[in-house]
Amino acid sequence: MYESERKEILETARALDRYELIALSGGNVSMRVGKDGILVTPSGMLYTTMVPEDILLVSLAGEIKEGSRRASVDTGALRYIYDHMPEVNAIIHTHQPYATALGLVMDRIPCNVTTLANATRGSVVVAPYTSAASVEMGVAAVNYLGDKLAVVLRNHGVIAIGKSLRQALYSCVYLEEAAKTQAIAYCIDKNVRELTDAQVARAVEVFEDYGQKS
Repeated sequence: MYESERKEILETARALDRYELIALSGGNVSMRVGKDGILVTPSGMLYTTMVPEDILLVSLAGEIKEGSRRASVDTGALRYIYDHMPEVNAIIHTHQPYATALGLVMDRIPCNVTTLANATRGSVVVAPYTSAASVEMGVAAVNYLGDKLAVVLRNHGVIAIGKSLRQALYSCVYLEEAAKTQAIAYCIDKNVRELTDAQVARAVEVFEDYGQKS
């Protein structure tokens, strides 16, 4: 079942590698598949060697319904997010270096470029540290995401959500681009200008109509 969805997950996971948001087997990619639960990448496998059959189907209760691999160690946290945020259909967890680095010294990554407003709906909050492979990681994400599409987990990485894998991927990629831009700006001058609420709202509105329409 879900052959096309498994292929999409694998393509997305390899894109994380291409955009340097993960290294080796770090992070994970998952997707809600109706009442059957979620599809999730396996634990500790390189995305370059992974095949669609390696991706597991896991119920929201934690039962492996399809697949012979071990599911990502963060599956409990992912299940918590899906269970508590019914509007979420896709989650990407990365260890992207620039956003994670800013999260070590900031409590919030301000929205000062339009692409961040486009992709995450504004500034991104930094949640307190929680251990990998813990449900608390999912609890922190739910508590700190608010109405945004990404949250930084302090000392850990990023969780991005979306109604689709594409939306979650854009959130990860543009958050990292914004974090790089901020890091450069702070090296020049600490007075980094932030977008106003009205400018953020307009950028979000513009992005709703972005891309080709089928």
